[in-house]
Amino acid sequence: MTKLAAACTTMAFLFSASAFAQKADPDRSVGEHAEEAATTPVRDVGLKKTEIPAKLIAIQDEPYSLEGLRRCSSLIKEIEELDAVLAPDVNAKVDKSKAEKREKTAGRVAGGLIGGIIPFRGIVREISGAAGDERKYNAAVYAGVVRRGFLKGVGLERGCKAPARP
Repeated sequence: MTKLAAACTTMAFLFSASAFAQKADPDRSVGEHAEEAATTPVRDVGLKKTEIPAKLIAIQDEPYSLEGLRRCSSLIKEIEELDAVLAPDVNAKVDKSKAEKREKTAGRVAGGLIGGIIPFRGIVREISGAAGDERKYNAAVYAGVVRRGFLKGVGLERGCKAPARP
């Protein structure tokens, strides 16, 4: 087998096997983990990118800005817009049935076990640019979470009602 053929075979294995590598995410079902697994090779080589919501792009440069947020109603609107593109806030109460909890636990366990078996996945993601895209997405989400927390603090100080306060 030539070196080129060996390299191609290795890369094909890595891309097909990486479909099974998933991070455990407590808010996703087994089906959602399976769907992500199916698209992982496409994301790992940079052919499919996770879109950054326009709301997060808009606030990324100035997450602490209070421009246009003089009233509690404007704070509430801004926080609700952030809630629509972010995961629930840390203090949000989410009622889940036992079946949902079991399904999510099974998804976390399966994702966690499978996630560690793929060698060189990180290298492939760096070379393809997928890791850089993921870092940009994570930075935008972080800015959104920081802004939401900041605005809730401002709302608390101003005496606003929830969700413009913790």
